[in-house]
Amino acid sequence: MNMKVLHITKGACKFFAILTLALSSYTVSAQHVTVNASIDSLQLLIGEQAKIKLEVSMDAKQRLQLPLFQDTIIKGVEVVDVAKPDTQYLNDKKRMLISQQYTITSFDSALYYLPPMEVLVDGQKYMSKALALKVYSIPVDTLHPEKFFGPKDIRKIPITWEDLSTIVYLSILLFAFGALGFYLYKRYKDNKPIIKRIKIEPKLPPHQEALKKIEEIKADKNLRISDPKAYYTELTDVLRTYMEKRFGFNAMEMTSGEIIDMLSREKDKESIKDLVELFHTADLVKFAKHSPLMNENDMNLVNAVEFINDTKIEPDPNEKPQPTEITIEEKRSKIGRIILMSCIGALIIAGIIILYIIVRDIYYLW
Repeated sequence: MNMKVLHITKGACKFFAILTLALSSYTVSAQHVTVNASIDSLQLLIGEQAKIKLEVSMDAKQRLQLPLFQDTIIKGVEVVDVAKPDTQYLNDKKRMLISQQYTITSFDSALYYLPPMEVLVDGQKYMSKALALKVYSIPVDTLHPEKFFGPKDIRKIPITWEDLSTIVYLSILLFAFGALGFYLYKRYKDNKPIIKRIKIEPKLPPHQEALKKIEEIKADKNLRISDPKAYYTELTDVLRTYMEKRFGFNAMEMTSGEIIDMLSREKDKESIKDLVELFHTADLVKFAKHSPLMNENDMNLVNAVEFINDTKIEPDPNEKPQPTEITIEEKRSKIGRIILMSCIGALIIAGIIILYIIVRDIYYLW
């Protein structure tokens, strides 16, 4: 009998030794991945919340898939929030510790068994340990019913300016939009012309205007050298325009001889001798392809300036020239009417939105 017991004992020892080696071998093979789950509170009142923390330790090169809960972990235990996973690198970034936090609650009093959480690492399943949660209902003192109170009356909260300010400001804005829209609609219906007032500044006196243009001709030295015809044409045109404004005859449509005859009635021939020479040279250049000398061109320009200075009429220095104002009436164009209608449409849309906000705020206020 003793020998049999000893034989069984030796056999049991041998079995446990083999089992220990097997478990050790499993631990070594699985030590690269560890899964741990913990809960911060094992007991809750109905409606209170607890947090479950799931931690997975694995190699940095491995891929992890965490459990995904929709609404509940098990029946009666609801998932309120799932936090963003937190990753920590260990051992010179060779290992990773990934933490995931779940916020849970329950509205039924009971003792709940929370099954192990399952994760996938490189497609292989790993399980955490199971958890337990006890949910208590709120104790009721049935021995003292006088402590129970019925529902309280609804309290009326006084209306403040902060409650009304938005409604008041939007009402003012709505009234302004309505007035502007009505004005634009009236303008669109009556189709009144658009009135423009244009101010025209007074022109320079004829002699100042002529001398200014002669200075521009004088500054263009290339014109005198390369194109005498254009030079004399511009110079005589300036003189013709000046004569027309100064003496009142249509010098632009007259020949050189006719202009000299008209000037002879105003002044003696000796005073316009240089001007006659200028027009004579100009006719030769324009019609006979005459090429005058450089000093001849300069002399004729000086003669033109002297003629203007000798015949000019200085304005009264005490008289201040006033700009003239011209009123022009134009019919509103088709584009203008389209713009008016677009503005009216935009105001209507804005008014509808503002009115909706006002009505909504009044509804919620009362």
